[in-house]
Formats: sequence, C-alpha cells, structure tokens
Amino acid sequence: MLTKRSPRLTRALKLGLGILGLGLVVIQFVPYGHNHTNPPVTREPRWNSPETRELAARACFDCHSNQTDWRWYTNVAPISWYIQHDVDDGRRRLNFSEWDKPQREARGAANEVQRGQMPPAAYLPVHPEAKLTDQEKQILIDGLRTTVANDPPPPAQSTPRGR
Repeated sequence: MLTKRSPRLTRALKLGLGILGLGLVVIQFVPYGHNHTNPPVTREPRWNSPETRELAARACFDCHSNQTDWRWYTNVAPISWYIQHDVDDGRRRLNFSEWDKPQREARGAANEVQRGQMPPAAYLPVHPEAKLTDQEKQILIDGLRTTVANDPPPPAQSTPRGR
C-alpha cells in the first residue's frame, strides 16, 4: 500500500534538493581544482628498462609526474578539489618528470608499491589500467629499486640553522 506524503514534506524535500542543486552549481566557480597544467618534463630517470617505465606510467604517472591525464571529471567540483590536492601532493613527494630535482620519496617508492599503498585503492576503480598483476607489481618494484639505485635524484640542499 502506498502512503500519501504530506504537502509540507514534499515542499521541504523539493526545497532541500533545490538548495543542494544550487550549491553544486555555485561551487563550480571556486577556482581551486581547475588549474590542470602539466609543467614541462625536465628530466626522467634513466629507467632500468622500458617495461619499468611503462608500468610506472600506468600506475604512477597521473599523480607522480607532469604527464597527468586530466579526465573530464577532474573539472567537476568537489571531485576536482580532491584530485587537484592528490596530484599536487603526489608531485611534491615524488615526480618522475623532474628527476633533476630532489625527490624526497624516491627511495621509498618501491616499498610503497610492495606494501600495496601505491597506487591507492581509491584510484583503481576509475583507473583500471593501474591495477597491476602480481608479476607486474614485482617487475615494477624491482625496476624502481634498480632505477633509483643506478640514477638517484640529486640530494636535497641542507640549509644552515640559526641564520
């Protein structure tokens, strides 16, 4: 048996949905999350093999390089805010496109993949190509270790304290 909604509840529901819809439209004008730039690649590591590079490109480059694939949904707030934050943070920690600069997490990259923390689980449903088989994962881990050992990024410059 269907129950009859009260006109008051129906009006409140319509008003709530209208406010939510208007809010979603208004947040599209927030400037953060729309600056989808890919700065130039200044230097990639000297990869130990083309396969390592291909696996890194599939699983890591969207957040850890200047070769991000900005898909259509990266322009829709609030998703765009989340993705912009992740890309900015990923590039700051490790950027395979700026190997001529210090990369603070280069040595730990293979361990992150080995522990299953990279690529992040939330990334995989919309990027199925980044899901690696166990064999691909091991090739990437070994390749990252060899690449970083054979071609480490420059060390971070230390600054004197107290000046």
